[in-house]
Amino acid sequence: MTSLSPSTAAHIPDAQLDLRGTPCPLNFVRTKLHLEKMAPGALLEVWLDPGEPLEQVPDSLVMEGYKVEEIEDRAGFFAVKVRRPIDSAL
Repeated sequence: MTSLSPSTAAHIPDAQLDLRGTPCPLNFVRTKLHLEKMAPGALLEVWLDPGEPLEQVPDSLVMEGYKVEEIEDRAGFFAVKVRRPIDSAL
């Protein structure tokens, strides 16, 4: 049986959103709308294409008050883990 350390468990997403093939700025808008529906403190994993989506979406989320915790290269796309703040009115 495999157990997860607290640091590993903290990075397990509560939801995933596949936005591969979705152009900017629609991928940012869809990510933000999805996060707004999630509970405060929840972690969303968003799948983005390389290039403009990866360059724009994480920075735009940070500017909106979300915390980008990890960006992982998954061979052909990127998995961005973003957390909805606990103490915010987002």
